[in-house]
Amino acid sequence: MSATAHRKDHPLSMRMPDSDIALIDRAAALRGRSRTDFVRDAAVRAAEEVLMESGLVRMSEEGFAEFMVVLSAPATAVAPMVEILRRPAPWEQGKGQG
Repeated sequence: MSATAHRKDHPLSMRMPDSDIALIDRAAALRGRSRTDFVRDAAVRAAEEVLMESGLVRMSEEGFAEFMVVLSAPATAVAPMVEILRRPAPWEQGKGQG
């Protein structure tokens, strides 16, 4: 009795202009990746973004009411973030000195 192996990988074929291939190859080389790895990762990342953007959030009426209360409340400063935003950017340090 032979068991049929389930294929884990599925081929994907695309026709692309030379200019697109050249661009992808340059970017993949900069990342030290193969074209296939680079394109697969980019496609999966783009698909995840689309799915996250179109995700439906469900909540109870009570949960929604609490959510709206929080959104309607005045903003409060977060001390660590304020401190970071007050620091000069690394490229701004030393300006005006000299």
